[in-house]
Amino acid sequence: MVTREEILVLGLTAGVVGSLVGGLMLGVGLGLAVNGAHAGWLLVLPAAPAAGGLGLLLARKLARKL
Repeated sequence: MVTREEILVLGLTAGVVGSLVGGLMLGVGLGLAVNGAHAGWLLVLPAAPAAGGLGLLLARKLARKL
């Protein structure tokens, strides 16, 4: 049985890890793109899905406990 505490920790962890990873990808990618390196867009475009994907992986790990 999944407790409220585990759901709360899942939300907090997914939010923090997702924003760190997404923010870093966005920051580095935009820095590269502004300086003329078109490869920076390869980091900017998947930043949000990568951040959400980490939350999904954490949720699946918690769901396996059921």
